[in-house]
Amino acid sequence: MGITVEELEKLITQLPQDQLRKFRAWYEKFDSDAWDEQIEKDAAGGKLDALAEAAVAEHQAGRSKRL
Repeated sequence: MGITVEELEKLITQLPQDQLRKFRAWYEKFDSDAWDEQIEKDAAGGKLDALAEAAVAEHQAGRSKRL
């Protein structure tokens, strides 16, 4: 890649406010998209099945609340 995290951090701290806002917006979307992709992979791979089954069991046992 050619740039270290430390170098990137330094560059970010030097951004003018308008560019920092743009960077924040970009990074928020980038991070959110990566998170969504990971959740989709985990769900498709069955990694969340045990959690879902436990939540359903808790609900059926009367240990859940309406939101």
